[in-house]
Amino acid sequence: MTEAGPAQGRRFLIAWIVLSAILTPLVAIFLGPAIPPGHGSVEASGQVFDNEVLVAFATPICIFVVLFLGYALVSFRSRGAEIVDGPPVRGDARIQLVWMVVTTVAVLALAAFGSYELLQNGAGGGQGPNAAFLPAGHSNAMDVQVIGQQWEFTYRYPTFGGLETPHLILPADTLIRLHVTSLDAVHSFWAYQLGVKADANPGVDDIVYVHTKGPRTFDIHCAELCGLWHGYMFDTGQVVERTAFTTWIKQQQSYFAPVAQYLPKYRTIYLPDPQRRAG
Repeated sequence: MTEAGPAQGRRFLIAWIVLSAILTPLVAIFLGPAIPPGHGSVEASGQVFDNEVLVAFATPICIFVVLFLGYALVSFRSRGAEIVDGPPVRGDARIQLVWMVVTTVAVLALAAFGSYELLQNGAGGGQGPNAAFLPAGHSNAMDVQVIGQQWEFTYRYPTFGGLETPHLILPADTLIRLHVTSLDAVHSFWAYQLGVKADANPGVDDIVYVHTKGPRTFDIHCAELCGLWHGYMFDTGQVVERTAFTTWIKQQQSYFAPVAQYLPKYRTIYLPDPQRRAG
């Protein structure tokens, strides 16, 4: 190592610490909150917070990599006509030890943070018929079934006599237990602004919890290639005040009363009918 080696290392370290101290809070404050999916539900807000933490955590690492590349290009570029090899480098035990300690602590910290967040409210993803991550008050959650089929979603409300509707309306400030399933092919129910995404498999009751906030609209898409018209399998759902939800339920019960008798009895899973498969 040349005499300038330690001085160069100190300059680089000081520059990295200063830039990290300046940019990390700026990224966390301004960039983190702008990352999707927004604050349409408790789960969505949790995902935004997780993204803020991950972006803030990754910022010093990105700065280190970019700064090192820039510093190496400027400080160690060849200034002569002849290119020669530098002095042989045989390693530095101190740097290797610091690298192992820092990376180990970083990985364990992220694992602990992720596990804690999962235990708090889950991650907005389907957890199968026996959900492992249960939010507080889950026993009092309102059940709504999401049924995927080629090529639309329909929704059943077992609390209201198994009412089935073509649009998803949810009451505000309510914990919802979504039972996601399918009648034919594999679909994926993705309520973007609510931070919810769960696979819809025939014969499977895929449970996902979502705690709604105030009134809003949200986009619903199928996120699994499910046949010819997969790209047209989308809808707009609504979160409405509880009084408005009660009124809407009564309207739907009255509107669909003539055909309600022909609906199969509500159940959590359905098996595909080969005669109706279209993809």
